[in-house]
Amino acid sequence: MNDQPGTHPYIPNSAPASRQAMLDAVGVKSVDELFEAIPASLKLGRPLNLPDPILSERDLKRTLEAILSRNTPATSVISFLGGGCWPHDIPAVCDEINSRAEFLTAYGGDTYADLGKHQAIFEFQSMIGELVGMEMVSAPVYDWSAAMTSALMMAARITGRRKTLITGTLPGDRRSNIDLTAGEWIDPEYLAFDQATGLMNLDDLRQKIKDDVASVYVEVPSYLGGIESDVAQIAEIAHAAGALLVVGVDAISLGVLAAPADYGADIVVGEGQALGVHMMYSGGLFGFIASRDEPRFVAEYPYLMVSIAPTRNGEGWGFGWSSMERTSYDLRENAPDYTGTTQWLWGITAAVYLSLLGPVGMREVGEGILQRSAYAMCRLGELPGVQAPVFDRAHFKEFVVNFDATGKTVAEINQALRARDIFGGHDLSRDFPQLGQSALYCVTEAHSKADIDQLVSTLEEVLA
Repeated sequence: MNDQPGTHPYIPNSAPASRQAMLDAVGVKSVDELFEAIPASLKLGRPLNLPDPILSERDLKRTLEAILSRNTPATSVISFLGGGCWPHDIPAVCDEINSRAEFLTAYGGDTYADLGKHQAIFEFQSMIGELVGMEMVSAPVYDWSAAMTSALMMAARITGRRKTLITGTLPGDRRSNIDLTAGEWIDPEYLAFDQATGLMNLDDLRQKIKDDVASVYVEVPSYLGGIESDVAQIAEIAHAAGALLVVGVDAISLGVLAAPADYGADIVVGEGQALGVHMMYSGGLFGFIASRDEPRFVAEYPYLMVSIAPTRNGEGWGFGWSSMERTSYDLRENAPDYTGTTQWLWGITAAVYLSLLGPVGMREVGEGILQRSAYAMCRLGELPGVQAPVFDRAHFKEFVVNFDATGKTVAEINQALRARDIFGGHDLSRDFPQLGQSALYCVTEAHSKADIDQLVSTLEEVLA
């Protein structure tokens, strides 16, 4: 390792003298003092176990390329993985525009320096508002999980209540996000889901909802792919108890499914990766929050919003921050939630995608997904020992396939599929053990009939 303690070969200004100069400039004696606000339980407490540094740029590049070559990109195989990050067709113009120098940064700049970027985000907010049927939309945030958790905390502050009833089909990553970031504001309780349909159990909802419930959270479609047909009834039950209805959506589904505002949603959250953003390992995601334009909602938005106003001389329009006093930028450590502008590039990309497709194009994409996923369910269900779909409901894009009767585990099946250049469905045995050996399969407009037929014939071979 480097013989200078604390010096990192790939991080500028990490040499002791440079670091001490920075500490002196901010008026603290040590790095520990600088980060004393972080609880000790969250600190590692020991040096990282790192290999010796590779100082040659050529050797470092070769080493990293060798490591990366072990990955199998989804673009080089047929992928049926979904579960929150999905394979969709990306128009070339999306990549062309988001690679332009005036947009190619994750961050939003100052109003006057970045007027064009602010206008692009305003257009993004406007188009998401049209999709979900709401007037207020946040600038893009980290992902669906972050937007969902913030919305549930919003509902708790608006109602003055803590208890939150949440769909039982919520996946593990979203549950962990609630546990890690929302414990100060809400007391989550997960509802049962109907074992025949995979949708929310309304009897369980009626039994658990009381006048101490802040919100009910449901997803349309659900994580398991089923389209919640009783969501208007869920809204009535929630509102009768004085609770808010928070709805999570996959944005691309709104070309064919009703806008959440139409069935009584108070707050809408969702994931927008399907709107022109490539799948990327730990990136390429963005979430959003939307609501009605009412003071009680707007006052509790933790996220940035871009608004529009006429210029002073009346010759045009300006775009800039709105109600900054709500955000952590203004409230700092007293903020109820935290945000940033890290996902702006993906919001701009989504605006490009939505402007290209328009309402007709979005409907065509949605109909294509419905047709392809229906065909895939039909073909997979013909295989001996395979149940597809598991739930007797209409599905959008994703559906559960059970392999119990084949005598093979999903892990074994997926390993065999991968050896044949196919990524099988996401293994549900950890998050949903009650479903047995089941996998979540994803079919989008990016899959051809030949892709689905190849999956079926390969599975037939693997299961024989």
